[in-house]
This record gives sequence, C-alpha cells and structure tokens, in this order.
Amino acid sequence: MHATPATYLKLTGAMFLWGGTWIAGRVVAQELSAPLFAAAFRFLLAGVALAGFALLTEGAVPRPSGSREWGAVTGLAATGIFLYPVCFFYGLKHIPAGRGALVVALNPVVVALAAWFVGQERMTPAKLAGVAVALAGCLIVIGDGDPFALLHGAVGVGEWLIAGCVLCWTAYTFIGRSATKTLSPLAATLHASLLGALFLGAAALAQGGIEGLHFGQWSWRVWASVVFLALGGTALGFTWFADGVRALGAARASAFINLVPVFAVLQAAVLLGERLALAVLAGGALVIVGVWLTTYFSEKPA
Repeated sequence: MHATPATYLKLTGAMFLWGGTWIAGRVVAQELSAPLFAAAFRFLLAGVALAGFALLTEGAVPRPSGSREWGAVTGLAATGIFLYPVCFFYGLKHIPAGRGALVVALNPVVVALAAWFVGQERMTPAKLAGVAVALAGCLIVIGDGDPFALLHGAVGVGEWLIAGCVLCWTAYTFIGRSATKTLSPLAATLHASLLGALFLGAAALAQGGIEGLHFGQWSWRVWASVVFLALGGTALGFTWFADGVRALGAARASAFINLVPVFAVLQAAVLLGERLALAVLAGGALVIVGVWLTTYFSEKPA
C-alpha cells in the first residue's frame, strides 16, 4: 500500500485527537475513583460505533478468521486497549496531562530501538544520537525538571505508569503492523476495542465490584470526555493510525507522535489552565528533537 496525501492528513488528525485524549483522560482520572469503568465504556462505545460504520459502508461487520488473526486482535486488545489505559488513567491521577504527553513522546524512539533489536532496521550514528538526546529529554520531563531524579528515587508512581504507556504502545504498534497485513485497520480496531472493553470491564468489577458502576453520578465533563475518548481518540484515531502504519511502516508512522505532545500541551493550557515549568518544556523539546533525528535517519529494513 502506497502513502497518499490523505494518509498524512489522517495521521496528523489522529495526533490532534490523541493530544486531546490527555485532557479528557485527566478529567476522568481526577473526577472518578474507578476510571477503569470509564475506560471499558469508552472502548465498548468505540467498538459499537465502528461496527455501525462498517455496516453502513460495507454492508457487514468484518471479522477476523483463523487463530492467527484472532491472536493478533487479542494482542492489540491486551496491550493498547487494556494495559495502556490502566497506565494512562492511573498515571494521570498523579501528573498533569501535558507532562504525561511529553513522556509518551518518547514512543517513536522506543519503536525504532525495538525495530533495530528485532532486525527490521539498522542503527546508525545519527539515529543513536537521536536516541540519546530523546532519552536525556525524557529524564528531564520524568524528573519534573531534574534529569537526575531517577537516580535518587524522586520519581513517583505517576511517572512510572506513564512510562509503562510507552512500552504498551510499542508492543501495540508492532502487533498492529502484523495484524493489518491481512485485516483492515477498521476490523482490527473494532474487535480489539470490544475485546479490550471486556478485559477492562472484568478488571473494574474485580477491583471495585458492581457498586463502582455509578454512571448517574458522572458529571457532564466526564461524559463528554468519555464520548470524546471513544469516538475521537479511539474510533477515528486508532483506525487512522493503523492505516498510516500499513502505508508507511511502524517507525515512520510513529514519527507523527511528535505532534501529540505539542497538541496536548496547547490544549491543556487552553482547556485545563496547565502551565509547565520551563525546564520541563525544554526537556520535551529535547525529546521531540531526538525523535526527529531518530526517525529522519531511519533506513530501510536490513
């Protein structure tokens, strides 16, 4: 599949929507004591919306066939739909949305490192320099301006959970690249969302029981955030990103994630009134520069 201008527009749009998910996620995390129910509802709603879209446009809901495709969908559900939201929502209970997004900007570097480790890409001096710059910037952001905070144990649970998002997303990206060789991005996202919603619902019930289902007590801000997370951040964002991975490959598509922290910081400033320290913003800038170096000098598979 060849990339078209629409591919790049979709990837940029997905990054704008994903920037907004940090604001919506912060609202949910701060207002709800049991955010996993909201996460389950988010992906259930996203899956239903995608199924409806498939019926309208294709006349049927696409289904995986065979153990290999179902295995890929289960992997997507486990990493990007279940574990990622667990780290995401509980991480945002402890750190601001904009700062969390700056940590996750490290995603493309970790994807590139994983691609090199499994033999899909070569590691060049320029890319290695990009990795080093991005990691240095990430340490500054995680340490809230102190690059050595990790060494003396000053990094909290929120930072560790958001770092866990990076690992989950790296796994999701590579599984998605394999899944979309035979499945459409819509089919992969649809079934991963529904299966992931099942995982999240089971975890939420195990954690808080049926009494955690207090939907009537959700504020309009929580409802608006969950609907945005479902339709914008998941149904559109995940499908557009999967389409970009199929057209450009995992590393090149992941380069667009550079835009997520930019959009997130701007939206957090406007919508939540967040103001990050200059040192944290400088660390975020280093992450973005390092990611650019890493992805710009990406080579074809070895």
